Amino acid sequence: EEAPFDRISVTAAAPKIPEPLMEQLKDGGIMVIPVGRVFQELKVVRKRRNDVIVETWGGVSFVPLVGEHGFRK
Repeated sequence: EEAPFDRISVTAAAPKIPEPLMEQLKDGGIMVIPVGRVFQELKVVRKRRNDVIVETWGGVSFVPLVGEHGFRK
């Protein structure tokens, strides 16, 4: 309802960067999200026009994201 967002901070690990979150990120926006199963990495995603830049900022440990775009139980 409020999208697109300048910033998105995800506090649960996803198996990959969820496309619905990318669609809600504004051009020029930044998303921080942990990605991975047992060994997770903190990803910083920057959306620039038609390009997406993903940086890895190191290992982390978050609870898993569940649901349609998260991990299956």
